[in-house]
Amino acid sequence: MRVVLAGGGTAGHIEPALALADALRRNDPNVGIVCLGTERGLETRLVPQRGYELALIPPVPLPRTLTPQLLSVPGRLRGAINAAAAVLDQARADILVGFGGYVATPGYLAARKRKVPIIVHEANPKPGLANKLGARFTDHVAVSHADSPLPNPTFVGIPLRREISTLDRLAMGDKARSYFGLLPDLPTLLIFGGSQGARSLNQAAVAAAPYFRQAGIQVLHIVGPKNNEQPEPVSGGPQYVTIPYCDRMDLAYAAADMAMCRAGAMTCAELAAVALPAAYVPLPIGNGEQRLNAEPIVAAGGGLLVDNADLTPEWIVQNVLPVLGDPGRVAAMSEAAGRMGRRDADVALAQMVYDVVRSAGTAR
Repeated sequence: MRVVLAGGGTAGHIEPALALADALRRNDPNVGIVCLGTERGLETRLVPQRGYELALIPPVPLPRTLTPQLLSVPGRLRGAINAAAAVLDQARADILVGFGGYVATPGYLAARKRKVPIIVHEANPKPGLANKLGARFTDHVAVSHADSPLPNPTFVGIPLRREISTLDRLAMGDKARSYFGLLPDLPTLLIFGGSQGARSLNQAAVAAAPYFRQAGIQVLHIVGPKNNEQPEPVSGGPQYVTIPYCDRMDLAYAAADMAMCRAGAMTCAELAAVALPAAYVPLPIGNGEQRLNAEPIVAAGGGLLVDNADLTPEWIVQNVLPVLGDPGRVAAMSEAAGRMGRRDADVALAQMVYDVVRSAGTAR
């Protein structure tokens, strides 16, 4: 079987595509996999790191909604469609699986042109333009929110990296805390804001550092590579460990009893899968999708939710510290978060790929 994956741009598009690729390769080491991308996206680093072939096509910024403007984008879109079609031809693709973003639009249009079966995967509650378009060309739409507005939705969740989806936080806890220089027996808060950090989270958390120490809570804070916020060093007492970047998020999750973070689709899916409760601080831009990502988990009892403008040291003291100081509440929130998670979305989406290819009779 030969599969082309279209999921470039951001980690939220790329990581689920690579998780699917890993699941397909586990089933069949000889499966052919090519990832579509552009030179602007993180895929230029992430895809080769994971050992997959990357085929670059021209980037084409598009309007955010389905308007006549889409049809007025001239030669660049046509060129990107032709480039994507050439990749499909060269790969002798049996199927294209798209995950949204700029690279998915020419991928969908090229697959339709070549009569290659399409699967659309939508991670967000509000679909973007590319997946709204792609869903018009197929009956096979995989979603991560059961009430997705896309047609013909099949709930599968978000495919996750195996080191996350198979993580046993309790079994790995002591090893993980030792890895980061933390003590094994103190309540631990993990703070992170994505790969680049989040200034508002950093500032509020650092300002609350004295209160963490007073409450006997240690902190692992991933501040981001371009940020340097850190509290004044204090000898003795609970640790406040700051690191610029973490390439072992599985260990960071295992070290923690609770997180404080943004609410991107991947973040919410990973935290729910590993049953880690969180105080979610949605990014205050875009179409409000981060709040929508976190709301079901919070409504189920698996987290807290605070607007970015309301995140202050005082809010942390009044809301986060009481949770970490109550082991029974932490355990209840962990169980609630875990009930909202799905660890086998990669397997479910891989099975969908096999079913579509088999029904289409395109496998060579």
